[in-house]
Amino acid sequence: MSTSLPDATATRETILSGERSVRETVEASLAQIDELDGALGAFAVLASGRALERATALDRALASGAEPGPLFGVPLALKSNMCWEGVETNCGSRILAGYRPPYTATFVRRLLDAGAVPVGMTHMDEFAMGSSGENSAFRTTRNPWDDTRTAGGSSSGSAAAVAVGLVPIALGSDTGGSVRLPAALCGVTGFKPTYGRISRYGLVAFGSSLDQVSPFARSVRDVERLFRVLSGHDPLDSTSLLEPPVEPEKREDLAGLRIGVPEEYFPPGLPRRLRATLETALERWSALGAELVEVSLPHTRYAVPTYYVVATAEASSNLARYDGVRYGIREPGDGSLRGMMAATRSTGFGDEVKRRILLGTYVLSGGYHEAWYGRALRVRGLLARDFARAFEEVDLICGPTSPAPAFPLGERLDDPLSMYLSDVLTAPASLAGLPALSVPCGFVEEKSRLPVGLQIVGPRLSDARVLAAARVYQRSTEHHLARPPFSAGGAA
Repeated sequence: MSTSLPDATATRETILSGERSVRETVEASLAQIDELDGALGAFAVLASGRALERATALDRALASGAEPGPLFGVPLALKSNMCWEGVETNCGSRILAGYRPPYTATFVRRLLDAGAVPVGMTHMDEFAMGSSGENSAFRTTRNPWDDTRTAGGSSSGSAAAVAVGLVPIALGSDTGGSVRLPAALCGVTGFKPTYGRISRYGLVAFGSSLDQVSPFARSVRDVERLFRVLSGHDPLDSTSLLEPPVEPEKREDLAGLRIGVPEEYFPPGLPRRLRATLETALERWSALGAELVEVSLPHTRYAVPTYYVVATAEASSNLARYDGVRYGIREPGDGSLRGMMAATRSTGFGDEVKRRILLGTYVLSGGYHEAWYGRALRVRGLLARDFARAFEEVDLICGPTSPAPAFPLGERLDDPLSMYLSDVLTAPASLAGLPALSVPCGFVEEKSRLPVGLQIVGPRLSDARVLAAARVYQRSTEHHLARPPFSAGGAA
């Protein structure tokens, strides 16, 4: 069994100390993928040749005295909805099978400039529409703690790759919880920044007012390092904030922080063992100096229906471009233009994507626009107001990331509403555009040992505060050090 790579910070230090070259580091990552990913299913596309070529070039640059970037030599994975010139970006969909973008996303370019080495693209729910990874047209990623259960979605492959130790860091995209949820279910750290903090240029769009490029890592310190590289204004993205890159906040304890605990995030139906794990985590926050304060977010119950109106409306518009004319596959149909488009979309899109396009088209249609989409936008405003009022009293909000631990594969496939409710605790922060992070906080015992994630939400632009508080908490625990039995660092 090969040895798992350390986290990104330690990996870089190992390279700079001369203990291991960049090429040896990348070779170790690729060897672990070759050994373990056949059963896990994290990677959709490997770019081994490109990664090794880049590793050799970085070793030469270091030997010639070049200044190493903050991610120098660190292998990483990209979600399959991220553009990297010449590498297949299929979004987990048949309609984009084989598509290779002619340009590189801004955030990928920033990673490359920082010295990182992308090794491939990860599996995902088709066009990021899903909470379990089961909507991929190609492969379902399995949970590394129990391969009969979901790794979460939609960024399932990226979360599992980090949890198992195939790469130290990875990128996902979070629209309604697609990074935080798999982070919680796989036992890693996942961070959705304030909307607009990271450029979306080169991220294939699902819901444009919600989508955010978001990092995964084993440690909060790695997420801070990644975020420093990724953040900052991009003139190529009209929604990019006119803000500089975010510097980490120095904090040694949680003294002086008031932490809101929403009653709506701890309903009577929350599983007993999950509740107990989360309460233990909050006790740790209190022991570290934080003051716990009960708060209310009364419109939380409307977050899921609001999200599934707003997100589907935006998806119906964004996915209209996949019609067989310019991108992806083309089916001839009956030979007419209309027939070709219908045949291409019928063949290329999966059931869940078709469902959301139909829902989105309906809520935007004449006679229904105001009743559905207009009302959803008003409720979105109420959700944002709930948070704003809470943050008048507290500095951060903490609660569960997921309403349940990882559920069995297939359990919710035939029940879309049950699947959508997986997002009940992550969608509110997405709709409000707030920074939110999931950090490992313990385990529950089902048929296997399953991770639990604690979600930390902050006010707009308080990204550094969220990360610093999570770092202090994580430093006082060992949950993030645990390795799943199916991993390079555990017993296979």
